[in-house]
Amino acid sequence: MPTRRRRTDVEQGAAAVRGWAADPAAADRSTVGTAVRFTLEELAARAPGSSVEVRVPPFGVTQCVQGPRHTRGTPPNVVEADAATWLALATGALDWAGAVAAGRLQASGERADLSAWLPLVPP
Repeated sequence: MPTRRRRTDVEQGAAAVRGWAADPAAADRSTVGTAVRFTLEELAARAPGSSVEVRVPPFGVTQCVQGPRHTRGTPPNVVEADAATWLALATGALDWAGAVAAGRLQASGERADLSAWLPLVPP
């Protein structure tokens, strides 16, 4: 499968993640959006495929993980989280099991467990 081209500059994305991690409550919308898009692109690069759709409204969505490809309607494997939860998972500040147990994300489908690919960036 061909790799997807990044839309977010790696240095800017990493800086946004660091800025968010330093003080999540103080991060502005632009920083959060850049950090989310960068981490979603990183996930798609590490787990290429299109069997799982990861949604972080309103900032971004990606498809990842090898398996059956869906083409229409709601995919069978969906992960959805708010930006703070997604970035906490992506940086390792929150683990998958903890997020699921706390009800901080919605994950449906047999391939929707992303714990094997998280965290995406060092804390």
